[in-house]
Amino acid sequence: MVSLTAAMIAALCYGVAAVMQAMAVRAASRRTAGATSGGSTALGGVDPSLVLRMLHQWRFIASLALDLIGFVAQLVALQRLPLFAVQAMIAANLAVTAVVAAWLMHLELAWREWLAVAGVVVGVGMLGSSAGEHAATGVSAEFKLALIMAVAGIALVGVAASRLRPPARTPVLGAVAGLGYGVLAVAARVLPGFSPQHLIRDPAAYALAGAGIVSFMLYATALEDGSVTVATAAVVLAETTPPAVVGVMFLGEHTRAGLGGMAVLGVSPPVGCAGDPARVGGTDWQGPTAARRPGVQ
Repeated sequence: MVSLTAAMIAALCYGVAAVMQAMAVRAASRRTAGATSGGSTALGGVDPSLVLRMLHQWRFIASLALDLIGFVAQLVALQRLPLFAVQAMIAANLAVTAVVAAWLMHLELAWREWLAVAGVVVGVGMLGSSAGEHAATGVSAEFKLALIMAVAGIALVGVAASRLRPPARTPVLGAVAGLGYGVLAVAARVLPGFSPQHLIRDPAAYALAGAGIVSFMLYATALEDGSVTVATAAVVLAETTPPAVVGVMFLGEHTRAGLGGMAVLGVSPPVGCAGDPARVGGTDWQGPTAARRPGVQ
């Protein structure tokens, strides 16, 4: 029960934080209307100073606090629940993002959007009922080193994706960031503990830290000139399925006896809603800087 509650808290915190970060990114961005994403620097369209500028905004500071709470809750959930369950539950943050974004825009969600949000809630409930609590099986040092290599590869792909032009730039960057968050989840799942002596010696801890930094930067870049729900939907899709596959294939994860079908049905609503962001508050959202930066999409 504690693990299920922690996963739902993580989804709530991540969903609200996404909207607040989108507001902060738009206010801090130096990109102008109609600007291309051409790579004029070694990092392409990824601007490391963007985070420094956002640190001057209370919304960003608050979003970091929410992300930290969500991350701790996710770690709690990953200690006992299988990856497929935790990641699918966290996919519900897209519904949270849609509702909060619509509220800040003073818009009303259509009936089908509320239906999609309700479907996410039902799916998460079914998934939680089917997931048995168990610790991850031990993995080799080579597996953990592979996680570090995966982070390096994701960083390179992300830099290349940042050079894309809209409208492909936002979803592709979001998807690459989602892969990084997936690596983060796998790394957290295989950590034997969180004491300093464990973290210093375990390669998975470095993979976790690297994945968090790389994914955060890529997600912030995706939010610069794109819809918060499109970016979040791409993150959700990419961070849900790959870790689930890794968990089943390498970590010995499984559902409770006889509840495999319920797990499949439970995964479908959260991931399905992410696949069609227009059904869950997919309206492009400009944030408070829209009036100052017309033409930003």
